[in-house]
Amino acid sequence: MKLPARWRVRLRDAAFSPAHWMAVLGLAVLLVGVQAVWAEKVEQAARQPAEARWVASWAVAVLDFAELDANPATAAIGGPGDHVFRGQTLRQMMRPTIDGERIRVRVSNRFGKTPLRIAAATVALGTGGDAISPASLRTLRFGGRATVTVAPGAEAWSDGVALNVAAGQAVAVSLFLDRATPFATMYLLSTDTGWLANGNVVASPRLPKPAALPMSHIVTGLDVLTTRPVRTVVAFGDSITAGGGESGDGSYPDMLATRLRDSPQAAHAVSVINAGIGGNRLLVNGIGPDGLSRFARDALGQSGVTHVIVLLGTNDIGRAIFAGIPGLKVPPHDVPTAERVTEGLGQLVKQARAKGVKVLLGTVPPFGNTIYGTDANEAMREAVNRWVRSRQDVDGVVDFDAVLRDPAAPRQLNPTFDSGDHLHPNRAGHAAMAAAIDLRELQE
Repeated sequence: MKLPARWRVRLRDAAFSPAHWMAVLGLAVLLVGVQAVWAEKVEQAARQPAEARWVASWAVAVLDFAELDANPATAAIGGPGDHVFRGQTLRQMMRPTIDGERIRVRVSNRFGKTPLRIAAATVALGTGGDAISPASLRTLRFGGRATVTVAPGAEAWSDGVALNVAAGQAVAVSLFLDRATPFATMYLLSTDTGWLANGNVVASPRLPKPAALPMSHIVTGLDVLTTRPVRTVVAFGDSITAGGGESGDGSYPDMLATRLRDSPQAAHAVSVINAGIGGNRLLVNGIGPDGLSRFARDALGQSGVTHVIVLLGTNDIGRAIFAGIPGLKVPPHDVPTAERVTEGLGQLVKQARAKGVKVLLGTVPPFGNTIYGTDANEAMREAVNRWVRSRQDVDGVVDFDAVLRDPAAPRQLNPTFDSGDHLHPNRAGHAAMAAAIDLRELQE
């Protein structure tokens, strides 16, 4: 069929009209522009770093000073005096486990009965003893203010501050407590990590007439701001985790952190937090809150936590000996059994799973030749360890028992790893514990 002549003319004129070409050209320019804008946005997104987030670089598990002071076995730790800060500066050292260029500091009044007032606070790099680098000194603020009052049972984070910190390097936090402040929230450290001086000397390069402290107070965490992929591992346990003097000095978490930093196979930076408390139990309050009640705060509550290593049960199993001492009343629900211990460990696994945190369970090390080392307790320990080794709902098992035991006497610590009390590993023992952990499991 042929089109009428008049329609052929109209179509020809329309196809080659200037208006038509202008429309086509405009549409083409618009499409090119849209494509260019879209390409630029894609390129910007590719160049833009990942969202910055806070991750724990150092933290501790805290105790109630009143609890230690009331216990005859630990009362002497507090030292002489009335255990009250009055118009004094408290300076404490901590060692981050990952690098950062911006940090924040956590202060805690978890066990305080009255408001905690901090009248001034600074952070700086430590240069040995109580000395700090003046060039690195930074004022800490809380919500933009130079002072902060923390309610009983609460804690507060400082604002972020620019400070280059390196893993393993000492960082000093100084607090001026201008009002009477009873000892409350504390943790046990070596005597060379905390000092006290009169007056507001938070900015002093060296404290005037400093007095060494047998324990540290109030400062419970240091976070770094990062855009890197970081794994944050919390080692959760008792004195076998806490290490010498509860400071982590020579502890397996410290040695694990060093091993990770030195490992060429480490694909990601890994922060290791020591949340051990000497004398701690899983099921029953003892020294510090029981593991079941403190796990959410001390382990899962750390910034950016991705993994936990759980090693608890020694002091629960050992508690069974007290049930047989005449005149000493132990409530029936406090008497441990293997089933109660494994049920408690299972609850920790469920709590971590609910938060998306990976779990590594540790077997209970041997304690033969100690007061704990009865046949009944040994049977309980072996039953708990069989349960741990059989778990299919965890991300890994660390067989600390197999690493530390004496091949010739499996109920006992290997003499090479024995600190002398047949219960706590020495430095070589902690190194063996750190070496027993598969680093690949902490990179996943």
